[in-house]
Amino acid sequence: MDFKTRLKEEMEYQGIQHKELAEKANVKPRALLTYVAASPSMPPADVAVRIAKALGVSVEYLVSGDENSKNMTGIIHRHLLQNFDKLNPVEQKAVSAMVETLASQR
Repeated sequence: MDFKTRLKEEMEYQGIQHKELAEKANVKPRALLTYVAASPSMPPADVAVRIAKALGVSVEYLVSGDENSKNMTGIIHRHLLQNFDKLNPVEQKAVSAMVETLASQR
């Protein structure tokens, strides 16, 4: 698996569209499209770093696919989502409200 495939998979997993990721990573949307398109292009190192940070994963993971190098944010997200999916709709709504409340206090 290559950079573009891991990038596409991570975007899909997180439910993030290319325009949103481009904005978060401070990358032009058209440039980001070249990294997720059929082209085997890899972004310059500084762009790869910004993309990885915006996704909450390590650059090493995007480049090499090494799951052990994926930073804790990505692992925590997956763990939280897996547990969230186990909750019933009422519990999910309560957890969502709590998270929104906590996030709005920042």
